[in-house]
Amino acid sequence: MQPVVISIMGKDKAGIVDAIAKNVYQHGGNWQSSSFAHMAGMFTGFVEVQVPEDRHEELVASLNGIADLSVQAVSLKNAQDSLSDTLTVEVMGNDKPGIVQELTSTLNQFNLNIVTFDSGCESAPNWGSLMFKATAVVRVPEDFDEVRLQSALEALANDLVVDISTRM
Repeated sequence: MQPVVISIMGKDKAGIVDAIAKNVYQHGGNWQSSSFAHMAGMFTGFVEVQVPEDRHEELVASLNGIADLSVQAVSLKNAQDSLSDTLTVEVMGNDKPGIVQELTSTLNQFNLNIVTFDSGCESAPNWGSLMFKATAVVRVPEDFDEVRLQSALEALANDLVVDISTRM
């Protein structure tokens, strides 16, 4: 069994995940992980499945035939996941244009690989403005200095709250 990574986007409607799951099952696949979201009337997401190597191309072709969806599936040969340490970085502050670019640029300056990045804005009732929140899981070298990263992120704005926790 080897991994296939599938990305999906299309107008949201009932049954999308079921159609993908049926295709995976019909091709002998095992669903490993997924993440889906509804954004501005669109359904989007991605899935990692393990599929017998001789059924990869057949699964990819089948997924690409699902109507009204943009589906991309990539069959990965000899995929290996680095087992380096990870940190979870949580950030919260007043929303402003460019905040995601500033955060990701700072992470890039430390040569960190973003494994997951979830963000959103919500109303801050006491201030009448939007509050930006993000959570990033990043891969770090074994002896990484978390304090330097926290200082660099907090320097982006005086109202930015940064919490970094270790996950291995």
